Amino acid sequence: MSKEPYYITTAITYTSGKPHIGNTYEIILADSIARYKRMEGYDVFFQTGTDEHGQKVELKAAEKGVTPKEFVDDVAGEIKRIWDLMNTSYDKFIRTTDADHEAQVQKIFKKLYEQGDIYKGHYEGLYCTPCESFFTESQLVDGKCPDCGREVQPAKEEAYFLKLSKYADRLIDYINAHPEFIQPESRKNEMMNNFLLPGLQDLCVSRTSFKWGIPVDFDEGHVVYVWLDALTNYITGIGYDCDGNSTDQFKKLWPADLHLIGKDIIRFHTIYWPIILMALDLPLPKQVFGHPWLLQGDGKMSKSKGNVLYADDLAEMFSVDAVRYFVLHEMPFEHDGVISWELMVERMNSDLANTLGNLVNRTISMSNKYFDGVVEDKGVVDEFDDQLKAVVTGARDKVQKKMDVLKVADAMTEIFNVFKRCNKYIDETMPWVLAKDEAKKDRLATVLYNLVEGILTGAALLEPYMPETVEKILKQLNAEPRRFEDLTTFGHYKSGTKVTEKPEILFARLDEEEVLKQAEELMNKQAQAAAGPVIDIEPKEEITFDEFGKMQFQVGEIIACEEVKKSKKLLCSQVRVGSEVKQIVSGIKAYYKPEEMVGKKVIVLVNLKPAKLAGVLSEGMLLCAENEKGELALVVPEKDMPAGAEIC
Repeated sequence: MSKEPYYITTAITYTSGKPHIGNTYEIILADSIARYKRMEGYDVFFQTGTDEHGQKVELKAAEKGVTPKEFVDDVAGEIKRIWDLMNTSYDKFIRTTDADHEAQVQKIFKKLYEQGDIYKGHYEGLYCTPCESFFTESQLVDGKCPDCGREVQPAKEEAYFLKLSKYADRLIDYINAHPEFIQPESRKNEMMNNFLLPGLQDLCVSRTSFKWGIPVDFDEGHVVYVWLDALTNYITGIGYDCDGNSTDQFKKLWPADLHLIGKDIIRFHTIYWPIILMALDLPLPKQVFGHPWLLQGDGKMSKSKGNVLYADDLAEMFSVDAVRYFVLHEMPFEHDGVISWELMVERMNSDLANTLGNLVNRTISMSNKYFDGVVEDKGVVDEFDDQLKAVVTGARDKVQKKMDVLKVADAMTEIFNVFKRCNKYIDETMPWVLAKDEAKKDRLATVLYNLVEGILTGAALLEPYMPETVEKILKQLNAEPRRFEDLTTFGHYKSGTKVTEKPEILFARLDEEEVLKQAEELMNKQAQAAAGPVIDIEPKEEITFDEFGKMQFQVGEIIACEEVKKSKKLLCSQVRVGSEVKQIVSGIKAYYKPEEMVGKKVIVLVNLKPAKLAGVLSEGMLLCAENEKGELALVVPEKDMPAGAEIC
């Protein structure tokens, strides 16, 4: 019997920099859903990837002195590294610089143009470069971008537009007829009330003010705007072809079962994307879920605030599965979640080390102590057994009910209720007391069997969320993975199985003070990195203020400059300092051309004793800074100052 397909996607990550834990939350969430659906028996295809075009990338590449493609190759590699580190089981990692994607985007653009859904015009509005979005004055919040809060700039350019208005009524009818399409419901209300019902403006789908994008192949100078480029990855990645030659995979998987995205891009996925699909005569995805944000304790993470947490740093401190647990468990269904160092330590110690880790360790240790590691069901029962079994066998359906509506945190709570009930069962049955009475040995064996059985059922349900931990539990209990259909019945563990002799500590308790100390060091390093590279040099002997006062620094203006013929390193500059012109020789020929020097305002040490360099008299010194590579840059005044102004 063939499995039913299930196609899940994340938003593709923008390649502007390393993703923080808030970005990483989405891929972990999607992975937990994908793994769960596989456990249920679905034939899952899980796609993620990177969004690599746009003005922001072009600018960042220029800042680094590399090509845009070199820049996105580096960032995409870092994103993929973190996704892999977090043990995410994606089936495809698409990049919007992939040749097959770019070719399809061009064909889609041309098709929509030829059928009249895209037309050429001019755009004039307020543009946010980081968000790559235009806004009207009324959409701004305090005069700034409503999405990211940054400054916007007036922009006007020739552009192509997608006729959103043509499809608006049809989309409204669809959303009303399919209440499950946009989730949570608050996101649907926001889209209807703020955008659709007031009336849609046509969408700008090309740009001419930058070059890093997929070219519009029939109009030189235009590149496809990032949203038409990025959104179509959901169909190009599985083999869509707008000429009618789509692959069997596309026919099998589309429409997508779930687009999982952040709430900040819900508009693009529930208005623009459905209209693009309608224009292509394709069915709409079954559901778009706009998840909330994961916030640091003091608000949304940002490098400027110095409060950014990265998944790889957290995984090194706590473990991959601990990080997966934190972000999944602490995120409400609809409202923003908060993550803090203190909360992570609390969860590590109470939920992971105590509730789960200690349970597994105690059970294995008692099995070794009392029965040489052999776990047998002797069938000696009492009232506590029925209560335990009811919780264990009832957990699957409770988890399934939560997962059907994507309440992942609630599903995890149900799983940990199984482990809590097992711990309570230990307190109720008191194995250490049973062990003192030889007549109760079979009862003790049954208790330990029931504990192992409860742990394994809970572990099977936990696998989508903490796969590495479950693998360790199975190995220590010498057990096989369980089938989903077996999780509502008790007693699948083979009686007489021997557990490991040396149980591994799954999660060690942490000292909060020590973790906070490490966190402070980590945040300081990140703050330094955000501020840019630094260089430490060997300190020179201290001087007095009087000694410093003997040096005379002034602003100079270079009025002429030429190479020193007998030297490969030297330039000779004529520098006006007040009413005087000084000749100064500097070793900066490798970094400046003579014509570049003329007109520069520089900082001059004017009372340096004259000396000859390569036979040319030098009457002062131009101040320069030197980086770790030995490259030099002139020190210049921040503001325009007259030649001769004193540096004091």
